[in-house]
Amino acid sequence: MTEPDSTTSDNGGPDDRLAHVEEVLLGGPRVFTRDQAVDELDIDAAFADEIWRAFGFAHDARDEAIFTEDDLSAMGLVIAAYRASPEGSALAAARAIGQTMSRLADWQAFRLDELDRDPDVDVSLAQMALAMGRVQTLIWRRHLASALRGLDAGRIADAGEGEGHELAVGFCDIVGYTSLSRKIGMNELTTLLESFEGRASDIITDHGGHIVKTLGDAVMFTVDDALEATKVALELHTLSERDEIPPLRVGLAYGRVLTRFGDVFGEPVNIAARLTGSARPGTSLCDSEFADVVDDDRFFFKSIGSLSVRGYRHLKARVIEYDRDHAPDSSR
Repeated sequence: MTEPDSTTSDNGGPDDRLAHVEEVLLGGPRVFTRDQAVDELDIDAAFADEIWRAFGFAHDARDEAIFTEDDLSAMGLVIAAYRASPEGSALAAARAIGQTMSRLADWQAFRLDELDRDPDVDVSLAQMALAMGRVQTLIWRRHLASALRGLDAGRIADAGEGEGHELAVGFCDIVGYTSLSRKIGMNELTTLLESFEGRASDIITDHGGHIVKTLGDAVMFTVDDALEATKVALELHTLSERDEIPPLRVGLAYGRVLTRFGDVFGEPVNIAARLTGSARPGTSLCDSEFADVVDDDRFFFKSIGSLSVRGYRHLKARVIEYDRDHAPDSSR
């Protein structure tokens, strides 16, 4: 199918302008209604309704064309691949994709609107949207290629998705975020969150970690190597020293987890979350299992006894610190 000309003017009326942008993004005009798509793909109507809801299309009218020819071609391949999969896996995949894409699209629409209103930006809305989509695809392809290489090299246990494997799970959040958000303006709050998420992400990925998700004032991450996770936990606190970010608290746990559709589940996730909530401002806590797998004299794990937190009456916790002889020079 021929791609619409992204350079076509979109300076007409609001409806015409957005219709042009939409056609550019979709790769062509909407041709098929939901019912027509069901017939073309030869799938059960009830199953199709569940898939549409999982993708986030439930609000679309049944008698309006919403899918392009390219849409049906791609969905046909995916449905064929999932026909032999365990029951529910297709819906779970659709839900994970739909929720992730919806959140990303909301942010992108906000950003595109800002750029569109900027008189110094001499690029049409359609061109900006198409460029954003191409960059997004480029980034996704590279991440997917990297993840496949990791699986092939056995970095993620023996099988990967759906299989349990051991790694470090961590949370980092901003202390006093709720009260702070009531005191500062929206622009200041946006700047703070972007700085926190960006700098935290840099530190985590520099040590071979992976951002699982951002939760407003917090980030959840995983690191294959507990030693590298220890470095992450201590380095994150430097953000409060040099980047005008409020004090942070970090919680880490180590153990077997389940990776599913980009998220991570298991007891280490629960423990890391509880430890984060119990940590004092500017400190990092870990469980005893995490401390036991780190064998490096540069770090000291100070026992603080047992914590009584939701789900765990006697959770053994330790404070992660630099060993006295290896503490970094704060004056540098």
